Amino acid sequence: MDKELLDKAIRRIPDFPKPGILFYDITSILTNPQAFNYCLEQMYEIYKDSKIDAIAAVEARGFVFAGPLAQKLGLPLVLIRKKGKLPGDTYTCSYALEYGTATIEAHKADITKGFKYLVIDDLIATGGTLAAAKNLIEMGGASVTDFFGVIGLPALNYEKVLAPCKVTTLINYDGE
Repeated sequence: MDKELLDKAIRRIPDFPKPGILFYDITSILTNPQAFNYCLEQMYEIYKDSKIDAIAAVEARGFVFAGPLAQKLGLPLVLIRKKGKLPGDTYTCSYALEYGTATIEAHKADITKGFKYLVIDDLIATGGTLAAAKNLIEMGGASVTDFFGVIGLPALNYEKVLAPCKVTTLINYDGE
């Protein structure tokens, strides 16, 4: 499989979650075993020799990609969840989305001081969610070195928001 086939596997939904937004739906990747396997194999190749100590995944679609990678690399996995979903003592960060606002949390006990983290989500748009995830990890005394998304929308300037961390995506869509 290659990027062209991955592109064909991604469903596009216009005007979701509101008019003017073109939503790139990764659930169609998950129903296509060849496309999903391609994503997981590419992620492994990218990060197998990296110097990261742990992976953090953004709710909920980021979990789907981060879990198998963390298991294959033998690394801890930290879940970044929407406010109110975690039962323990948490770090909390609010941020702006391209179509609203949100608040995310991570268990304080799950972030290891001094560790270097890779943060994974399904799609990187403005970078706001990932920047908030980075803030949570830094609250725990750790650092983020890399961000990963299956899909990137570089026209929304996420690299500027996420600098100086490295940002990697498998496929990009511009001007949408």
